[in-house]
Amino acid sequence: MKRTVGEILVRSGIRLPLILWSLAVLYPIFWMFLGAFKTNAEIYANPWGVPESFEFGNFVSAWTEYNLDTSIFNSLIVTAFGAVLCLVLAIPTAYALERVKFKGSHALFTLYISAMMIPMVLGWIPLFFLLAQFNLLDNIFGLGIVYAISQLPFTIFVLTSFMGTIPKSLEESAAMDGMSPYGVLWKIVTPLTTSGIITVTIMNSIQFWNEYFMALIFLDSSENYTLALAIDFISNEAQYTNAWGVLFASLVIAIVPVIILYSIFQRRISQGMTEGAIKG
Repeated sequence: MKRTVGEILVRSGIRLPLILWSLAVLYPIFWMFLGAFKTNAEIYANPWGVPESFEFGNFVSAWTEYNLDTSIFNSLIVTAFGAVLCLVLAIPTAYALERVKFKGSHALFTLYISAMMIPMVLGWIPLFFLLAQFNLLDNIFGLGIVYAISQLPFTIFVLTSFMGTIPKSLEESAAMDGMSPYGVLWKIVTPLTTSGIITVTIMNSIQFWNEYFMALIFLDSSENYTLALAIDFISNEAQYTNAWGVLFASLVIAIVPVIILYSIFQRRISQGMTEGAIKG
C-alpha cells in the first residue's frame, strides 16, 4: 500500500507541472482562436468569452486588405527554396565528412559542429553587406540562401549520424559494378538516409516559416514580406485601427500549417532524432 501511494505521489509530482505547463501554453492559443472569430466590439466587451457567432470576416479582411496571400506565397517560396538548398549542400558535405577521410576532415567536421554554438545574430551585419554586394537585399531568394546556410551545421550533424551506419560494403559493391562516387551518393546513400532527410527538412521548414528577425533585416519592400513580417505590420496597424480580430485571424493562418505539419510528422521527427542520436 505504501509503495502504491508513493508511486501515485511520484507520478502526480511529475505530471502536475506538465499539465500546468500545457494549460499555460494552450490557453493563449485557444484564446487567440476565439478572438479570430470575434468582432472588435466583442473583443473589448468580452475578451475572454466565446464569440456570439463565429464570423469569418476577419480572415477575409486579412487576406484581401492586408495582402496576406502574397506574404504566404513569399513564405512558401523562401521555406521551400531554403530547405531544398540546405539539403543540396548538406548531403554531399555530410557524406564527404563521414566517408571520405582526408587530412583535416575531423577538424573540418568539428568546425561545422562548432558553428551550431555561434549565435546567428553575430552574422547579421556582415551578411547584410555581403547580400548588398551581390544585389540580394530585399530578395526572397537571397533570404532563402541565408536560411539554408544558417541551418547547414545542424543538418550536416544529423545526416552524418545516419550515414555513419550504412554498411560500406554496399558502397564498395556499387563501385565495383562501375557506379561513380556521385552515383553511390545519390542512388545508394541518400535513399538509405531518407528518415534523417525527412526529419531535418521538416524541422528546417518550421524554422524558416516562423523566422522573423532576418526577414526584417534583409527585406524592405512590402511585396516581398514574408508572413511573419506581414503579421508584424498588422500588429502595428491594429494599435491605431483596432484591427485586433484581423491580427488574431492572421496568427491563426500562420500557425495552423505548422500545427498540422508537426502533428502529421511528430512521430517521424521523434523517431528520426532518436535514431540519429543512437546511430551517432
